[in-house]
Amino acid sequence: MKFLEESIVKIGLEVADAEGAIEAAGNLLVDEGLVEKSYTEAMRNSYKENGPYFVLAPSIAIPHARPEDGVKEASVSLVQLKKPVVFGHSANDPVHLVFGLGASSSDEHLILLQKLTTLLNDPVNVDKLRSATSYEDIKNILEMER
Repeated sequence: MKFLEESIVKIGLEVADAEGAIEAAGNLLVDEGLVEKSYTEAMRNSYKENGPYFVLAPSIAIPHARPEDGVKEASVSLVQLKKPVVFGHSANDPVHLVFGLGASSSDEHLILLQKLTTLLNDPVNVDKLRSATSYEDIKNILEMER
């Protein structure tokens, strides 16, 4: 299980739109061999078909797809956006933090969501994630949550 490790975190990324943000979060997982390229496509397609249902809190999106869409290993990536983008959510736009979630079973899905929820339930953590300028900043936040 990979959770916000340095190789799957990108700070200060610029993207044109929500689809670009989803693709960036998915490609971090693809590049590390954690999911197939088809998984990123499935996340984008899910957004196109179902809208911004995964924009779960102000400034936070957690795009994902089904395990059978190409998950190899449970993992969560993070793309912190330099400029926030609009996903189309009436209450939680614009989005600054995009967490790409890949789980190969419902148990893994729940474990990863619990870890994310613990991290993101604290508004101070969200602010720190939004203002991080390096992976060291992210690592410090994660270590304080252990």
